[in-house]
Amino acid sequence: MRNQYLAQKVNYIKWLDAIGVEYYWSEAKRSVKTKKLTNLVAKVKEDYKTPPLPETTEDKIILSIESSLKSNVPLISNTIDSSRSLADKANTLDELKEIILKFEGCDLKKLATNTVFSDGNPKGPLMFIGEAPGNSEDLAGIPFCGESGKLLDHMLASIGISRKDNAYITNTVFWRPPANRTPTQEEVDICRPFVEKHIALINPHLIVLVGNVAATSLLGKNAGISKIRQEYYSYTNRYLTKPIQTTAIFHPAYLLRQPMQKKTTWYDLLKIQEFVKG
Repeated sequence: MRNQYLAQKVNYIKWLDAIGVEYYWSEAKRSVKTKKLTNLVAKVKEDYKTPPLPETTEDKIILSIESSLKSNVPLISNTIDSSRSLADKANTLDELKEIILKFEGCDLKKLATNTVFSDGNPKGPLMFIGEAPGNSEDLAGIPFCGESGKLLDHMLASIGISRKDNAYITNTVFWRPPANRTPTQEEVDICRPFVEKHIALINPHLIVLVGNVAATSLLGKNAGISKIRQEYYSYTNRYLTKPIQTTAIFHPAYLLRQPMQKKTTWYDLLKIQEFVKG
């Protein structure tokens, strides 16, 4: 746990250093020094004209700084064009992974411990696409390896599916958003070309979108996950030669909060099982 804690702090420092803030913490108290916190707030107020920030946890401070910065971020069209150009060049999974590892166009990477690319069998018929890495995933560099990931594995095992044999897993963005917040539309858009090429290189028989963010961002639907999960769709992008059948399920993190929805998800899993067998 100590190593994980220190790794997180190192990444906080990377971000703060990038915006010119001197920052350190007390290992004994595991909190930001009060004097430095005051300086941090003053720096944000001066440079970005934001209201005072509350004295709170490090993650909340980072979120507040990040929110302040966004109003000053230029149009992201050039960044999206760059990610599209890079995605165009990838002809294999290894090439795509290497490109993403070197990509510096998404600010999420400045705070992330690891780039979380994928897990599972790339030759399997099923491709699961989630939202974004959480804390456990960021530290391990593996998607869906925390509590929600364990639940997902149990769910898939109940219908004879596993990462080792027939499932491949990734996310809509490859770096953990601060405090596990939802990825912004800009962050999703920047990563989208990579996700589209990722799908084309895997070319699964069925795409399963895990959670609302993945479902709405890839299908372009305005309806929420409760509606989207009831249907099957034909997904396509510029890299695919033919559409791929696509459906959605509730995110396991949601099921941990709302266990009453597990029954509904069981029926969704049975439909996936039928599709695979058919």
